[in-house]
Amino acid sequence: MSSDNEVKETRPGFLGRLFGRGAADVAPEPPAVAEARAPVTPLTAAEPPPASAPEEPKQSWWKRLSSGLSRSSSAIGQGITDIFSKRMLDTSTLEDLEDVLVRADLGVVASQRIAEAVGRGRYDRAIDPQEVRRILADEIEQSLAPVAVALNIDWSKKPFIVLVVGVNGSGKTTTIGKIASRYRAEGRSVMLAAGDTFRAAAIEQLRIWGARIGASVIAREQGSDAASLAFEAVQAAKAEGADLLLIDTAGRLQNRAELMSELEKIVRVIKKIDNAAPHAVLLVLDATVGQNALSQVEIFARTAGVTGLVMTKLDGTARGGILVAIAEKYRMPVHFIGVGEGADDLEPFEARDFARAIAGLE
Repeated sequence: MSSDNEVKETRPGFLGRLFGRGAADVAPEPPAVAEARAPVTPLTAAEPPPASAPEEPKQSWWKRLSSGLSRSSSAIGQGITDIFSKRMLDTSTLEDLEDVLVRADLGVVASQRIAEAVGRGRYDRAIDPQEVRRILADEIEQSLAPVAVALNIDWSKKPFIVLVVGVNGSGKTTTIGKIASRYRAEGRSVMLAAGDTFRAAAIEQLRIWGARIGASVIAREQGSDAASLAFEAVQAAKAEGADLLLIDTAGRLQNRAELMSELEKIVRVIKKIDNAAPHAVLLVLDATVGQNALSQVEIFARTAGVTGLVMTKLDGTARGGILVAIAEKYRMPVHFIGVGEGADDLEPFEARDFARAIAGLE
């Protein structure tokens, strides 16, 4: 087995022909397994922090989650306060509450159900805004509890192959690094495949993560064929006995048929080696895009067979309620949520914590 800290550079050879590439498109044929191997040094290593700089105490996950969702909870909480502080509960106040929740992207179905729960047995009397928040948290938890499912990795499959998909800017590459870091900390051998061959920055980013956490990286030059790289990555992971292979993919707009067909090709190619793979397909969603995330779930699920979701950037939006709308419509497992850029800012999804944070409860 190769060292944990190596990067494998591959150039197209017989695999290029296998995937329909002409002789003019490929470099002189190398062996099927990567030749050029060199240790990677993180770009940040040249500028270490001053030795005297004090470390800030790390906040608990709950603090980071509630802080990350503060824009969403503030928008909802202010709306609830404005509606219920000086008015009796009636049809008009419940309609106003629905409007607040719809604007927070919880979706029409969930917003109507929550408003009905608030109004049940309380018409023509005052209701404390804090009580409304508690009802809101309970209803959101009920929506999310069925989809709060941990990523279930069958370690008997060596490697367990995870394909990571999503649109540009959703945070796929960073999410891969964070997931890899989690399982490396558990002592698992992890390999990363830099399948976003359109972006040199994505390739370099995975190299840095690999060096940082001690994971092998399969990479090619920018512009290489992503499907053949995925094929080689699966072969290499099997040869090395890796526990986990995480494959990055290029960001694809869900309304571009030709780009989505390339993603289908990657899935087909992986199945040439292991018909049961990929064993998991994670769709990374950017919380800031709001309702657009719904169409992303629909189309990526149809194209790539998405098995679970990761929601990122909850720290930068007042639209965190979109996760509720997605759960209501698709009932697809949510494995992780992210509220920052640090390696430990991605955590398994917990319905109760999320519901209380977005409702503004302690």
